[in-house]
Amino acid sequence: MTIKKFSIEYDAINSKNTFTNGDMINGRIIVEVSGETKIQSLIFRGQGRAKVCWSEHYGQDQTHVYWATEKYYDIKQDILRESRRDGTEVIGKGRHVFPFLFRIPDGMLPSTYKRARGKIVHKVKAELTQSITRKTKAHFTFVSKADMGIPGLLQRLNFITDSDNFLYFTGEALVVTVEINNNSSRTVKPKFILYQKHSFFAQGHRTVYTHDILKDKAEAVEASSGRKTVTKVITIPGDLPPSILNSHIINLDCPFVCVLEYCLNLPPPYGAHATYPTTTLDDDGIEMLTF
Repeated sequence: MTIKKFSIEYDAINSKNTFTNGDMINGRIIVEVSGETKIQSLIFRGQGRAKVCWSEHYGQDQTHVYWATEKYYDIKQDILRESRRDGTEVIGKGRHVFPFLFRIPDGMLPSTYKRARGKIVHKVKAELTQSITRKTKAHFTFVSKADMGIPGLLQRLNFITDSDNFLYFTGEALVVTVEINNNSSRTVKPKFILYQKHSFFAQGHRTVYTHDILKDKAEAVEASSGRKTVTKVITIPGDLPPSILNSHIINLDCPFVCVLEYCLNLPPPYGAHATYPTTTLDDDGIEMLTF
C-alpha cells in the first residue's frame, strides 16, 4: 500500500524556538498509509553537522573546489522494531503517530550557522525503510551555552584585539578610550569599526570574507594639541549571532579596530581625508598614537 504522508515535527520550548545544550526535544514522527503496510524499520536520528564548500580559480581555465565536513553528534533511536520473522512490521490503514524524546548533548557544540560557503545544522530526522528508504527531517535552531573552557564563549560575542579578547553581550555599551599624542600639523579624528569575520577551512586552505557591522567616530583632535584622551561609547547591535570558535572548519568572530582619519589639505578632486590604521586597543583600552 501507499504511504500518503511521512513527516517529523517537534515542540518549541520558548518563544524564539531555540534550543541549547542539555535541552530535551519532544516530537513525533507521522506516518499515514492508504492500507495495511509492511515496514522493515523506522528510525529516529538527532544530528549536528557542519559543511563548507567553495571554489577558487587559477588562471583562465583552472578551478579547484575545496570542501570539508564535521560531525558533532549523531544519536539514533529505533522507533519501530522488526517483530515478524520475515523482518517486517505491519501497520494498518490510517494515520500513525510515533513520539520521540531527544536530549541535545552537552559539550562544545557550535551554534546554528548558515552562509553561502558554509553551514552548521542541527536537525531531527526520521528514516522509514521498506524496499527503499524514505527520509524526512526538520531543522532546529541551536544556540550554544557559554563554555568556561573556551574564553571566546564566556559571553555572547567575542571581540578580537592583537593582545587579548574583549567579551561582551549584544546590546551592551562598549566604552572605548584612546589616548592620542598629536604633534603633527593635521587635525585627526579616531574612527571605530566593528565587523564580522567569517573564516572557512578545508583541505589545508582557508577563505575569509568580512562585512562591517557598525562605524562610528569620536571627537577630533586638533593639530599640535599634544596628548589628549578621547572616549566614545558604542552600543553593540542586539541582533548579532554568537561567535563561533569551537568548530574546526568554520570560525566567526568580531574584530574591533580603530583608524585615524586626518586632513591631507589636497585640492579637489583628490578629496580631503585619508585614514591611518592604528594597532588595536591594549588591555586597558588605551592606545598611544604619536604623529
